[in-house]
Amino acid sequence: MTVASTPHRLGVSARLAWLRGRAAAVLSLLRRPLTSYYLLIGCSMLLLALGLLMVLSASSVESFEATGSSFTLFQKQAIWAAVGLPAMAIAAQLPPRTYRLCVYPLAVVAVTGLALTLVPGMGVTVNGATRWLDLGFVQVQPSEVAKLALALWGADLLTRKQKAGMLTEWRHLLMPLLPGVGILVLLVMLGSDLGTAMVLFTIFLALLWVVGAPGRLFTGMVGLIGVLVSILIVVEPYRLKRLTTFLDPFADPLQSGYQGVQGIYAVATGGLFGVGLGASREKWSYLPHAETDFIFAIIGEELGLVGTLVVLALFGLLGYAGIRVAMRVKDPFMRLAAVGVTAWLVVQALVNIGAVIGLVPITGIPLPLVSYGGSALLPTLVALGMLLSFAKREPGARRALSARGPGPVGRALGWLGFRRR
Repeated sequence: MTVASTPHRLGVSARLAWLRGRAAAVLSLLRRPLTSYYLLIGCSMLLLALGLLMVLSASSVESFEATGSSFTLFQKQAIWAAVGLPAMAIAAQLPPRTYRLCVYPLAVVAVTGLALTLVPGMGVTVNGATRWLDLGFVQVQPSEVAKLALALWGADLLTRKQKAGMLTEWRHLLMPLLPGVGILVLLVMLGSDLGTAMVLFTIFLALLWVVGAPGRLFTGMVGLIGVLVSILIVVEPYRLKRLTTFLDPFADPLQSGYQGVQGIYAVATGGLFGVGLGASREKWSYLPHAETDFIFAIIGEELGLVGTLVVLALFGLLGYAGIRVAMRVKDPFMRLAAVGVTAWLVVQALVNIGAVIGLVPITGIPLPLVSYGGSALLPTLVALGMLLSFAKREPGARRALSARGPGPVGRALGWLGFRRR
């Protein structure tokens, strides 16, 4: 190694020049056509792999107690991942017009599924929330499909109106998008699923933001949401207690604040590097729903601050890649759908993590790609596959894909179905 190549031997001006060169190299990398494509694949696979590992660790004790095997829930999650990865690969190959053709069938499936959860004997209630639909051989959560359906339907609807020049009036921005969102939110809230309602509103507001809705419209929407939340609290007073418990969970550490307190204990115990993979103490029936809503707490306990920062960084890069796709594609439908899906995944991750560390109320929504649950994992992987399809349509992406030879990573991706076009 030459003297000139080692920054610790250089003068101040030379060191600054070296840093500028490194920064320029990073920026050049971020400008490449396939940056979004590979960031989406890399972050998704790393989060999925971490999720499988942490589901195995977090669920091992209670799985053994319930079934005699520590691998029961892990095996179920692995099966869902084995189904979801090919679905993601297929979604990555589909053109945008296919997604537009799926808009209304998917919306019908979502609304029908949500309605059926409210039918006695078909809906499954857990901890006061009716979110699952019993199909006999499997239980599914229609609200997860509703998130993808809203992102696609809203994107298609606003694209059609934009092409017709109808988005200059506020009523065309809201009709029929707002009533459609209202129907989904109503069905979700009848099942006492406040977390999903928040995510649906987030997708709705993200779509309005992309099409340039005026600020006063957002102010009105926030006010409307406040009124709706107040009504829900009046109808079901327990929600007020849930919304305020996070302010001081230690005020009632054995009842309403129990899960929040145990989550904080788990994260605090982890320290910088954690107690070690598989060595969690909270998963020994202290922390409820350790493999689902509070899996981030187990990550903090076993992998420490470093592990939690890695998770945050991966979701940050995933969000960056999704926004980058939205900014670079030319088709308005792809732009809107990409923003809707990105807002869904990133905000849901932030709400889940915020609930674990006590920054927001506990809402019971999973950490995307990481928490246990196949009905949440499958729509998420399909949505990410759609983003990959859009990323391949960024300027220069097709040419870059066809010009690169398939190295070891490319062959592995090709085996998974990510064929170059």
